[in-house]
Amino acid sequence: MQPSFVTPPVPARPRGFGSLLGDSLRRPGGRRGISVLSVVLFLAGIAMFAYPVGTDIYSRYRQDHLKSLFDSTSTQQAYLEHRIRVGDGLTILRIPKLGITRLVVQGTTPAALRAGVGHYVNTPLPGEAGNIGIAGHRTTFGRPFNRLDELKPGDTVSLETPFATYTYRAVAPFGGHSNPWVVTPNDFSVVSQGTGHLLTLTTCNPKGSARQRLVMRFTLVGSKLKDTKVKGGK
Repeated sequence: MQPSFVTPPVPARPRGFGSLLGDSLRRPGGRRGISVLSVVLFLAGIAMFAYPVGTDIYSRYRQDHLKSLFDSTSTQQAYLEHRIRVGDGLTILRIPKLGITRLVVQGTTPAALRAGVGHYVNTPLPGEAGNIGIAGHRTTFGRPFNRLDELKPGDTVSLETPFATYTYRAVAPFGGHSNPWVVTPNDFSVVSQGTGHLLTLTTCNPKGSARQRLVMRFTLVGSKLKDTKVKGGK
C-alpha cells in the first residue's frame, strides 16, 4: 500500500501530554530542544531572583557613598542655598515602626531612585510649609517602602537635614479615603501644595507592579535644631 498524502483522521481520544513528551524525548532533535529549553528556563529563573539582589547591592553602595558626604560643608551649603543637584543626598528618612533608615536623594528620575528613595523636586524641603513629596521603591533597590502599607494613622517618621530633625505623624483618614490609600500612577494631586506642613510618601502598588500608587500622608508635629558651624545655618 502506497503512503497517503491525506491527513490521517484525528483519534477519538487525543493523546496525552505525557505521551507526546515521551515521543519527543525519543527523537534526537526533541531531546536537544528540551535540553535547550531547560537551560533557558534555568537561566531565566536565576536572572529573576538575581535582579532584586543586584539592585539591593547597588542601592546599599549608593547609600553608603551619599551618607559619607551628608555632613560635609559643601552639602550643608548646597542645602542652605536650595541648590541640591538631582541624585545628591537631601535628607535622612527614618521610619521607626518599620526599622527603616534611608538617605533621600534629590529627584525622582529612574537614575536618582536607584538610591532607593527620592524627593519630588517641585515640593518643599523638610520643615518648610507645604506638602513634601518623597517616592521610594517597594521591591527593588533596597525596598525601602516594601512595608509602607503597614503604617497607620498616629505612626511617626522623621526627616533629618544637615541643620535639624523634623518629626511627622500620619494623619487620620480624610477626603473620603483611608490613610494610606491607593491612586493611579499619574495622579500627581497627592503631592500638590496647600496649607500646613505636610509630608507625603508614595510607592508602587501592588508589590511588584507599577499599576497603582500607594500613598501615605503625614503632618509636622515637632522639630529639633542641630548645632552647626556653617554660617547661616538654621
